[in-house]
Amino acid sequence: MIRIARETEAERLAVENVMREAFWNHYTPACTEHYLVHVMRNCAAFVPELSLAAYADGRLAGASMCLKSYIDGDDGARRETLSLGPIGVLPEYQRSGIGAALIGYIVEVARGMGFRAILLCGDPDYYTRRGFVPAEKFRIRNAENMYADALHARELYDGALTDAAGIYFEDEIYNIDERLAAEYDKNFPPKEIVLGTPTQKKFEMMVKRVRPYRV
Repeated sequence: MIRIARETEAERLAVENVMREAFWNHYTPACTEHYLVHVMRNCAAFVPELSLAAYADGRLAGASMCLKSYIDGDDGARRETLSLGPIGVLPEYQRSGIGAALIGYIVEVARGMGFRAILLCGDPDYYTRRGFVPAEKFRIRNAENMYADALHARELYDGALTDAAGIYFEDEIYNIDERLAAEYDKNFPPKEIVLGTPTQKKFEMMVKRVRPYRV
């Protein structure tokens, strides 16, 4: 049974460890996600109601966080959205439904809070099976005004993004200083850093798949 609840202060370090274990050597050698969640909690865009911990077998096995973001519309309107991420699951609990359960929980809570949509940058092979579609479907581009294969969106009600074509901006806190992250990592047990894993190579290819926006 999977139990999901809002992260407590006592769980903060354990949540950071979940992120570290989930992302270590996955997208890059080592990882920065545990440092990211550490600093996100003090970010003005932080949404505490969506700082979640997931338990399985009585063990903290997954976690996720969200920040407020927005789309600067081509029509001149600014539309508030949510950025989902990071979301991570301990390696031994992956493919057990915890990630899907966290996403489902986030969708329901965010909808109840009045948000229109959730956006994220992630693996299409995973997120398109979790209710997300390419943001390009709504003519939504990244901060460089490019269509990106990694950028996905999920409406929280029908038509939420129908007229939302524009440029998506996530909070600057996602631009982590890797030096600060490496320094923070010294608070955790040492782990081997590996370069050139299959998931790293896939990620490198994915982030390169962008296309210019043409009116």
